Amino acid sequence: MKIAVTYENGQVFQHFGHCENFKIYNVEDGKVTDSQVVSAVGSGHGALAGFLKQRDVDTLICGGIGGGARTALAEIGITLYPGASGDADANVAALLAGQLVYDPDTMCSHHHEGGHNCGEHSCGEDKHGCGGNH
Repeated sequence: MKIAVTYENGQVFQHFGHCENFKIYNVEDGKVTDSQVVSAVGSGHGALAGFLKQRDVDTLICGGIGGGARTALAEIGITLYPGASGDADANVAALLAGQLVYDPDTMCSHHHEGGHNCGEHSCGEDKHGCGGNH
């Protein structure tokens, strides 16, 4: 099993589509055998699902995530645990213990201040929020 966590300064980063780093954990027999922080810079807003798949990730813990990204992850078989927050390592330990606190209905449906806009997407669709992640 390989678990990825959206990662910033030891914490679960709260916006999948803007994630610059993932911490990827290798798990065997229910225990973390090793982990590493991997930069996703340059992967692009719509390429993060493929970035994770290339690294054989099968599970993702994250904060907010849009509908398009949810669909992309589901299509490639990555199990999603959105709405998590706090310490990344503690979230992985909680998942392995069957005690992860997350919100399966967490959706990023609005633009965050700071210049993110749909003009950055080349999908040609009017996306009213982060659901343009695909």
